Amino acid sequence: MRDHDADIDSMSTTWISFADLMTGLLGAFVLLLVAVMAAQLDMASQLENEVEKRQVAEQKRLSLEQALAAPLASGRITLNNGRIGISGKLLFRFNSDQLEPEGRQLLKSLVPPLRSYLQTREEMLMVSGFTDDKAVSSSNREFADNWELSAQRALSVTRTLIEEGMPSSFLFAAAFGQEQPLVANTSEQARAQNRRVEMAPVPKAKNAPDASPGGRTP
Repeated sequence: MRDHDADIDSMSTTWISFADLMTGLLGAFVLLLVAVMAAQLDMASQLENEVEKRQVAEQKRLSLEQALAAPLASGRITLNNGRIGISGKLLFRFNSDQLEPEGRQLLKSLVPPLRSYLQTREEMLMVSGFTDDKAVSSSNREFADNWELSAQRALSVTRTLIEEGMPSSFLFAAAFGQEQPLVANTSEQARAQNRRVEMAPVPKAKNAPDASPGGRTP
């Protein structure tokens, strides 16, 4: 009788251990399932955000194309990934930052569509100057190097846009010198492509809220 009771106790202990094991496995499975579902939701959210970003970028490209349809059709400017490109030879003489009359007229024609475009967005226009890889001639004492030449050209374009009606708060100038060429500087034709000015809408910087009482910084 005692042996029989011992067998029953042993079987009960075995079933309890088995039940504990199954409960643990079930808990682990539930945790794994929750983790997989969370990962899938995160991936779906990331995919949705990426699709939204691409849609915004595509809408921005289409809006720019529509605003600049006339100069694009004439071939006087290019539009690549939201960057408006203007050949340097159309704007300036070689190693000069003085705008040519044709260049000024082109910039004047760009002000109305660009101003209209920027007025409806939280964006500014970055005006960037670029040169080829040839150093500024030693006989040209007006510019110390390609950085200065590209900076002065960007400033000339920026100031002209303002003179022709673009609000100064809508744009700023940047210089890249010989950096970021469009093509390798292997020929004069290639160097001519790299001597350019680009204009690109970029997001406005978000102003950080004042931390001190009354909205004043110490």
